[in-house]
Amino acid sequence: QVQLVESGGGLVQAGGSLRLSCAASGSIFSINRMGWYRQAPGKQRELVSAITSGGSTDYVDYADSVKGRFIISRDNAKNTVYLQMDSLKPEDTAVYYCNAELIRSAWEPESDHWGQGTQVTVSS
Repeated sequence: QVQLVESGGGLVQAGGSLRLSCAASGSIFSINRMGWYRQAPGKQRELVSAITSGGSTDYVDYADSVKGRFIISRDNAKNTVYLQMDSLKPEDTAVYYCNAELIRSAWEPESDHWGQGTQVTVSS
């Protein structure tokens, strides 16, 4: 079993900051990619940011709407991914989900895992 536990959501005023954390635990052989998605009421889930292991270099993706405001980082030793969110806007309000694409053992294929979600609310 693999668990992704998120923390750090909450209510903040526009222009404020929040830092989300997601720790993966359980049967994990390697993690290829960790990221954050969000889903606002009535909208589809969308990618916010993701970080992919590339050997000596990590590859980072950001949605255009958060570039320059959000920063993703990862602590491989802790199997944890962080999302620093600055200059928050009301349109950032959503449930934020952690995602991990990982391998649970040497003889299993890559599998996709999700956290339970954490609410981020930005008031105007």
